[in-house]
Amino acid sequence: MGAAGKASVKQKLIGAGFAAFRASGAHRFAARWTRGRGVIAMFHHVRPWAGKSFAPNRLLEITPEFLAISIETMRSDGFEIVSMDTALERLGTSVQDRPFAVLTFDDGYRDNFEFALPVLRALHAPFTLYVTTGFADASARLWWVELEEAVRALPRIELAISGVNHVFDCSSAQEKLDSFNRLYWHLRTLPEDDMLMAITNLAQKAGVEQHGLTRELCMRWDQIAALAADSLCTIGAHTLTHPMLGRHKLEFARDEIRRSKAIIEERLSRPVRHFAYPVGDPLSAGAREFALARDAGFASAVTTRPGMVFDAHLEHLTALPRLSVNGNWQDKVYLEVLLSGAPFALWNRGRKLNIA
Repeated sequence: MGAAGKASVKQKLIGAGFAAFRASGAHRFAARWTRGRGVIAMFHHVRPWAGKSFAPNRLLEITPEFLAISIETMRSDGFEIVSMDTALERLGTSVQDRPFAVLTFDDGYRDNFEFALPVLRALHAPFTLYVTTGFADASARLWWVELEEAVRALPRIELAISGVNHVFDCSSAQEKLDSFNRLYWHLRTLPEDDMLMAITNLAQKAGVEQHGLTRELCMRWDQIAALAADSLCTIGAHTLTHPMLGRHKLEFARDEIRRSKAIIEERLSRPVRHFAYPVGDPLSAGAREFALARDAGFASAVTTRPGMVFDAHLEHLTALPRLSVNGNWQDKVYLEVLLSGAPFALWNRGRKLNIA
């Protein structure tokens, strides 16, 4: 089965799982044991839906309306929305407060300033923004967006990857989606430099201006400074160039972590205590990266490993899990299922910690 088929099967399995919880209500009974001390929610883009027929990265965006629904759902389910600093303080005490929810936004997209911030202010919801410094100055690349735009522009793709020629028919929206999935997951298996070179070649064929996408989609430093001045906002670091750290040499990974912290602190004249690993899966962030973040002086670091936060995470604050608020599943009931922690208990086979 190809990548597109696997992606389709995964979506169907997720849908079936949500439907089962929804029908049985089992997640409500399990929540007492599975939701832990709290949750760290992960967001990326927040913007009105453009109604695109080809939107392979849609999982990374939600509407402003669903952001508001998400916040209201967390509160109605008993979660108190707090800053990352407050969450760490709560985790360090034995007092069993209401479960906490931390709202985190990765990368530093312009729409977070334009569309998310008004919602967060209206609902008085604290949040953390993880800034990739190379996105703020447009020196780094949003390669997954470049790939999307190249596939969108081309009716047919011929691309040599690692000496092997690949041909993709991209005539229809469905063929474009299938081609994107096949390309994306194949490219992810390559060394990151090879992956970026292949995407560069494809972007050039499609006439995609790579750094133009970064300038269009990401906040500049003046907007980040304005946002950081808001009492609701905590600024964290998200590396210099958004690499998959675990696939690079030690010195490169250390530099990406340490220098991103130093640059943001210099730009904003305030300490940066929190970090997010780009991509954040086990191949991108493992034991080595957890130690590097701790050694760099971060009080916390978040992954994309799915899960709730438990007391045991107090000893592993640079390996925290998150709940991804996925744009493909913008439904209040689905979010309620996830907030129970029950799906993560199944995913992690009953383990409260997933840090290996």
